[in-house]
Amino acid sequence: MRSARLRGSRRVSARASPTPLASPRSDPVEARFHDGRTTASRPVKVWVEDEVLVFHADGEQRWPLETVRVEMVDDRVRVARAGDDPARLSIALSDWRDLTEHAVRHHRAVRRRELWLVGALATSAAVIAGVVFVGIPAASGPLARATPPDLERKIGRNLGGQVSLAFPACKGVAGQAALHGLGQRLGKTSGTPFDIRVRAVHAPMVNAFALPGGTIMVTDQLIALAADPAELSAVIAHEAAHVEKRHVMQAVWRSFGFGVLLDAVVGGGTGAGQQAVLLLGSSTNLRYGRASEAEADAAGQDLLTEQGLSSQGMAPFFQRLVNTSESKNAGAVKELISDHPDSQRRAAVSRARAKPGATAFTPTEWVAIKATCKDGYDPLKRVRSLF
Repeated sequence: MRSARLRGSRRVSARASPTPLASPRSDPVEARFHDGRTTASRPVKVWVEDEVLVFHADGEQRWPLETVRVEMVDDRVRVARAGDDPARLSIALSDWRDLTEHAVRHHRAVRRRELWLVGALATSAAVIAGVVFVGIPAASGPLARATPPDLERKIGRNLGGQVSLAFPACKGVAGQAALHGLGQRLGKTSGTPFDIRVRAVHAPMVNAFALPGGTIMVTDQLIALAADPAELSAVIAHEAAHVEKRHVMQAVWRSFGFGVLLDAVVGGGTGAGQQAVLLLGSSTNLRYGRASEAEADAAGQDLLTEQGLSSQGMAPFFQRLVNTSESKNAGAVKELISDHPDSQRRAAVSRARAKPGATAFTPTEWVAIKATCKDGYDPLKRVRSLF
């Protein structure tokens, strides 16, 4: 819905000088704040400032818009943070529209100013590659390393929003929190400029994949397949290593070229985001190549070891993929096998360099993770809700 509004908005000016930025801060609106611990509520003033909801209740509160959940209740909007925070805001529907429309206007102005970067990177790619159709795949590594982290985050947010329409997040709060906690630990160890945010999602295949900017999606079927915390943490660490090594952005450049960059900067319209959704759900998705997969295997094990966690789960997970691929149940893991080739060899290499360590998740966390997607999700109902 948001991208449609942006596509239907006023055309970007052809003038050389950039359009002045809209004020990053909106006018404040009245709201009711509930801390979730008592039945009481209090009046507060809320405004939007640089993609963040800001208000004062027991000190300044800042809720990034990308992290909030929104629910309609009669003529009001209930806004809560993702996770287990019980606090919530109640805002009149008309006021909520004013806040979100201000955010859209501000983003539109920011994106106009960023269009110059598209041209700069396009020129760089032409110099590096010479011919676009041949050059972009060949130049994907340098382009990935040259992509500013802020731009990669924007691309990731845009792709993530579209992917989430097809692969919605599971509702188990405790399990999601445990997965998120491991991602944060691995991100700090890796030294990547991105927060590693791990999310369990409903999807019709066994897989895990990273998006630009640090989001890692783990499907419900992969969680069901993982035998223990060591195996699941190995898969997550492997994807975190892809983020650290900029493999994700390299694969995006190689697979989608400038379409995905334009999609992120101008807010949709090129079709690259929709194409990403299709490819992320198919055996042709963001493949990294044998060298990148081997690098992520080793770097992922190193991330776990540096955190004092066991890196012994990678080898048995790969071995089970091999065993399953040779059985009558091969269809259940065909996507993951296709995206992660040479599982037999990689199992042997991972086994040789594995080191013991602590378990990534407590028994309570593991039970919560295993249950996090058992939320009565109905894929047919989800499809109907999109139309």
